[in-house]
Amino acid sequence: MKKNLFSYSFFSLGFCLVSFFGLVALGGYVFVPISYPNAADLQLQQSLKAPGHQAYFLIEKREISFLDYWIHGKKSERLFVVDQENEVNPFMKVKFFETLGSLSFESMDEVNFSHEKYELKKVVNFLGTDQYGRDVLSRAILGTRISLLVGFSSVLFSLFLGVSLGLLSGYYRAWVDKIVLWVINVSWSLPTLLLAMVLIISMGKGFWQIFVAIGLSMWVDIARIVRGEVLKIRELEYIKAANVLGFSDLRIMLKHILPNLKGPIIVLTSANFATAILLESGLSFLGIGVQAPVASWGNMIRENYSFIAFGSPYLALTPGLAIVLLVMAFNFIGLGLRDYFDVRN
Repeated sequence: MKKNLFSYSFFSLGFCLVSFFGLVALGGYVFVPISYPNAADLQLQQSLKAPGHQAYFLIEKREISFLDYWIHGKKSERLFVVDQENEVNPFMKVKFFETLGSLSFESMDEVNFSHEKYELKKVVNFLGTDQYGRDVLSRAILGTRISLLVGFSSVLFSLFLGVSLGLLSGYYRAWVDKIVLWVINVSWSLPTLLLAMVLIISMGKGFWQIFVAIGLSMWVDIARIVRGEVLKIRELEYIKAANVLGFSDLRIMLKHILPNLKGPIIVLTSANFATAILLESGLSFLGIGVQAPVASWGNMIRENYSFIAFGSPYLALTPGLAIVLLVMAFNFIGLGLRDYFDVRN
């Protein structure tokens, strides 16, 4: 009873964390302080600002559809005006209004700015800015999309490949089983990260190459477990009865064997989600994963890890903490599912 309650608590915590990250990823540009595509607008005069920093920008007025905004953000020119240290962009003084140089940060709220092309907007960098002046919180939120999307795509691809090969190998045995086992042993002899690196280098850098490479490096465990379960199930009496009744092999595998494998498959899938997120972050950290300017947690750590020792540790700790929480959440879900499907309980 205590073990079940313990597993349920961890499963609930993991589910809540995954739901939170999923909501953040689904909202995307709706939640970010700066809705510029990939939050990749370079504002060098605003580099390495502390958390809570505030500044005013002249944002170009541009009408776009909500769907386009939700997927790609709003690409518009952003011109720095003034921040809370009263640093003023000298070009704004000449280009827009001559009194800007004498205005303080507090009085900016009282400015009645009117322009046919631009609007004055206050931006708060809740987690500060990086060395290029990009908002850290915005890039961390958009990085959630990449991690979950790559994780979902790669796990789905590895699930399809592993289940298919495992079913064929365990059901037909003979030469089919020998070929699949040989491929499994070869793949298993290579480190997962090294195999993913080799596949990406051979296919080229890009989003679809990443999830294909990660999927091809994770299908082995699924195929091995499915094969072992199929070897046991195919000897049961109801499978033999289905063969006597003349059911096709495809029907037997999909309708009579596969439903009995849902427990191990679901547990392994939740664990593979955590593995896929770690692999994507590791590949991006090495520079062969998601490429700039796309926001990725691994990219953020690679660009900012040196600042851990130079007074701005939050630049690398923010995406690092996000990776830890998301991986931990999927592991908690896996532990709960493992106990739920355990026949001894």
